[in-house]
Amino acid sequence: MTSLALVLALASPPASPRPNVLLVTVDTLRPDALGWVAGRNATPEIDRLAAEGFRFAGAVSPAPVTLPAHASILTGLVPRRHGARDNGQPLPAGPVTLAETLGARGYATAAFVSGFPLARAFGVDRGFTHYDDALPDGPPDRRERRAARTADAAAAWIDKAREPWFAWVHFYDPHDPYEAPGADTRAAYDGEVAAVDRALGTLRRRAAARGAVLTVLTADHGESLGEHGEDTHGFFVYESTIAVPLVVHLPRRVRPGQSSAPVRLVDVAPTVQDLLGLPVPQGIDGVSLVPLLDGAGADARPAAIETLRPWASYGWAPLRALREGGWKLIDAPRRELYDLARDPGERANLAAAEPARAEAMAMALARLPSTKTAAPALDAESMERLRALGYVGAGGEAPPDEPPPGLPDPKDRIGAWNALGAAEGMLVRRELAAAIAKFDEVLATEPANRFALSRSGQALVDLGRVAEGIGRMEKAVAAGPRHAESRLALAQALTRAGRHQDAVAQWTELTRLQPRDAAHWVGLGGALGLSRQPASAVAAFTRAAALRPDDPEVLVRLGFAEHAAGRTAEAAAHLGEAAALRPEGFEHAGALGVLLARLGRDAAARSWLEKARPADPDYAEARFQLARLHARAGEPEAARRALQVALVAAPALRERAAADPLLSPLVPAAPSR
Repeated sequence: MTSLALVLALASPPASPRPNVLLVTVDTLRPDALGWVAGRNATPEIDRLAAEGFRFAGAVSPAPVTLPAHASILTGLVPRRHGARDNGQPLPAGPVTLAETLGARGYATAAFVSGFPLARAFGVDRGFTHYDDALPDGPPDRRERRAARTADAAAAWIDKAREPWFAWVHFYDPHDPYEAPGADTRAAYDGEVAAVDRALGTLRRRAAARGAVLTVLTADHGESLGEHGEDTHGFFVYESTIAVPLVVHLPRRVRPGQSSAPVRLVDVAPTVQDLLGLPVPQGIDGVSLVPLLDGAGADARPAAIETLRPWASYGWAPLRALREGGWKLIDAPRRELYDLARDPGERANLAAAEPARAEAMAMALARLPSTKTAAPALDAESMERLRALGYVGAGGEAPPDEPPPGLPDPKDRIGAWNALGAAEGMLVRRELAAAIAKFDEVLATEPANRFALSRSGQALVDLGRVAEGIGRMEKAVAAGPRHAESRLALAQALTRAGRHQDAVAQWTELTRLQPRDAAHWVGLGGALGLSRQPASAVAAFTRAAALRPDDPEVLVRLGFAEHAAGRTAEAAAHLGEAAALRPEGFEHAGALGVLLARLGRDAAARSWLEKARPADPDYAEARFQLARLHARAGEPEAARRALQVALVAAPALRERAAADPLLSPLVPAAPSR
């Protein structure tokens, strides 16, 4: 829907009171982990919600990947149309989100996400006036917020939010690695689902205290747990990672019930809007499920599914699938066709036995509409976090709609994929030699695998074999010029090698690919500064600060670049802004004081110079300048004490002090040798 169409659709707000809206998404949730579906796990809170609402045990996700699936939930569009087709490829501008629609209707909007793939940098924050993606500190592969903490944060906002409100709450716990106690992987996984269930109970009780609530609970995708050789999710498109639960609950409006219809996650947004009495958007892939909720027969729509990870990251064939009329086609180099009613585990491939059906479904899949949207590149820090969370190859190149012929079938590469995942785990754990050996196993048969080239190159650089590592990274970039991961790794390695101008070229290309990504501009500014181009560095950091105006680290980098370019007043102003954002523990108080002293602002300078701590990088210079201020103010003893501290911290300052008319009389005798 265009912006103009959105305005027209919102021209007449509904007259009746509107319920609040609570959208709960549970990452990596298999339906059979819920008590009401399989009876194997204790999930009383979800079971109660399901019993009181309308429930679907087998809704269809459009992608077995967190970000694309959530973008589909929020926009009603499949990934090939909204443009976010893998983790780390942000949602492009254009698709209207549910938060934007409800916000325009007067809803207070907030989101609370628990895992890094949904951080605001990836675009699904659009339309939320409050977006809480605060993740705890710790090792990269543990940067997730546990369900209880997320529920508490959401409940605190709900307690005070003006009505009507829309809150999206995302729980990440069932995602690997599983930390709940259990005798085996499945028991640990079920334990994490149970933790989400307890948090949901807290959240629902707090939400119910605010009046009528439309609650929708679903998942982004499932988890394979070893089916078809896949340990987790993202690589294949079998039902183990595509089928998810969906529950819709609105007292006195949605009657309790259950359906086996294969409804889709793209149907969530239009269903919410329809239940609120809002116009259902035209031109999206999803449809309202309200007729089905009201007792009409199921009108099952075809469900399009995809994973581009095999292609985008490794050069293997992408997978697209179509579910229609109880059948499922997987359009791989070797087609797969399954009769899901008779073969829910997808064990008997009927493509050869039913060639006409397979061809017809393949043609229907090819006719589905597509919006060609280039996915932006990803910054280095974000890429590292995604890899640490197990998203091997995330954030790769966004390919065109039609792959070239002759790509390997992912079915034939599952062993290599698992090997790459194992190698990446070794790299995260800093088992560098072992990681290189494992990556080399893949490169022995696939010498152009850009993920293996780039990541083994990183391991070599970390081992000090910088030139060798850079050589591999350059091959990876050549294999995929738009592959953000490879280019980022190369830029960092070139900086480490002191090849700053070459690093500038890599960062410049990244800023071209994604001009709105502040981290790319920070990287470019740093490389420009190291290559002695201060004016250009200031321009790059200025772009970064415009994108992150409340980030003190960016403001500090900008201030230092301005100082290097001789722009003292601007440098002091930006360091002052950074200090205001971090009133406790600002580690550049000394630098700010020095700049203010050079500007002749003695009173302000003295205040900051006195705040400098021994651990601060400019501590010695701060004490030196403080001594000058005291001397100029006629305070010789205070000047003497400050100068003595400065000389102890940096004995090389003695020569400067001896040449300074204000300080030379105060210089203590040189220590005897």
